[in-house]
Amino acid sequence: MNYEIRPMQTEDADKVLEIFQQGINGGNATFDKVAPTWEAWDTKHFNLCRFVLEDENDQVVGWCALQPVSNRDCFKGVAEVSIYLDGSVQGKGLGTILLKKLILDSEEHDFWTLQAGIFPENKVSIAIHQKQGFRTVGTREKIGELNGQWRDIVLLERRSKNVGI
Repeated sequence: MNYEIRPMQTEDADKVLEIFQQGINGGNATFDKVAPTWEAWDTKHFNLCRFVLEDENDQVVGWCALQPVSNRDCFKGVAEVSIYLDGSVQGKGLGTILLKKLILDSEEHDFWTLQAGIFPENKVSIAIHQKQGFRTVGTREKIGELNGQWRDIVLLERRSKNVGI
């Protein structure tokens, strides 16, 4: 099957939020308990470095985006990574493809550090990030509560070798 990555459009909102809700329902992708409105999602993420993955039927089956980690000017080149795939396409290497695209585009837009906070149980996501140059910074223990359980996250980061050097 062929896939294409393209810039995210407002028309993709419903599918982006549907895939996000799938991640929420899986229990190991985010502390969020329900997908936000498109307006809230759109405000939270940068307007650049947003992509969707389409299958050969032009159906959105995944997305990636960046969000700021701080409003302070000194951190303008630091962003948090989000990558989500429809359950029907997981395990096909598509998360790696999206992450590679996000890294390349982020550097074109002068981001020098990308970070990700991933539940330790999400071993596949951790491995994908590590293969793309992310290093484990540490584990934030019991950082947040989800469904009555305190959860850890593994904090990973990737420092560009091209931007901010």
